[in-house]
Amino acid sequence: MTDAPVSAFLRHHYRHFNAATVVDAADAYTAHLDAGGKMFVTLAGAMSTAELGISLAEMIRQGKIHAISCTGANLEEDVFNLVAHDHYVRVPHYRDLSAEQEMELLEKKLNRVTDTCIPEEEAMRRVEGVLIDEWQKAEASGDRAFPHEFLYRVLRSGALEPYYQIDPKDSWMVAAAEADLPIFVPGWEDSTLGNFFVSEVMKGLLESLHTVKSGPEYMVELANWYEATAYDHPVGFFQIGGGIAGDFSICVVPMLEQDLKRENLPHWAYFCQISDSTTSYGSYSGAVPNEKITWGKLDVDTPKFIIESDATIVAPLMFAMVMGW
Repeated sequence: MTDAPVSAFLRHHYRHFNAATVVDAADAYTAHLDAGGKMFVTLAGAMSTAELGISLAEMIRQGKIHAISCTGANLEEDVFNLVAHDHYVRVPHYRDLSAEQEMELLEKKLNRVTDTCIPEEEAMRRVEGVLIDEWQKAEASGDRAFPHEFLYRVLRSGALEPYYQIDPKDSWMVAAAEADLPIFVPGWEDSTLGNFFVSEVMKGLLESLHTVKSGPEYMVELANWYEATAYDHPVGFFQIGGGIAGDFSICVVPMLEQDLKRENLPHWAYFCQISDSTTSYGSYSGAVPNEKITWGKLDVDTPKFIIESDATIVAPLMFAMVMGW
């Protein structure tokens, strides 16, 4: 059986250095799934604004991803793109912008992420408007939920469908909502919607911060998910970028083993990180995988890969290989 076009191209051209690791890591990802394993993916950076959802959503639909840890920004920015894509402004020469030109973007309510400006009114305010209804309903009924669960409710309700500006099959949050995918969002307050929620409580429009569940509660959920999964299916760890999305979630294994004294707890069974954070003194995001052995996260024989490159380039290629494209 011959490889599909993308996979065949990568096998022919990606033979050495970071390129070879891309192929090796993708093959190991596939082998992990074929052996009955599950894959846990972490999203840092601005992957949603980079429209990683085009490939990530299909990975979710094909059952190649079984849980996600992401920043609050990645959670919301996929939905922002879903409802306001036509209003985004690309700035290809962003490196040449003066401080005055940056101020002009602010005055136009265009918040820049590298070469892409997110339109505040059409994206952020539109989603905030439907979310506050969900928060208020939850508060009135004494309900509490996680940030991603509130967004799932909004997407499932159809309230945003009239505003869709991309094919919803290219939204990873739509795919996740359809699959009821477990999502964990540490540090959600470090996001536009997290800021908005806090401001509504401070203004008195919402009564309690407790309507939206918080980071430690996410850790409990993650611990329960990992225990329920890992004893029967080895769980791999596929990390895109560094930061809290990966740091928070990978720690669940030593917490369960060392603090909760779980016996014979399986460690993460596969590890791959795509990051341009190169190895340096004290940089956790740039730490080589073997360092994680000393923290009780990985085993000596865990397949380990680190790809020092741009995730917006590498991740879709790896996903293509895993999906057999």
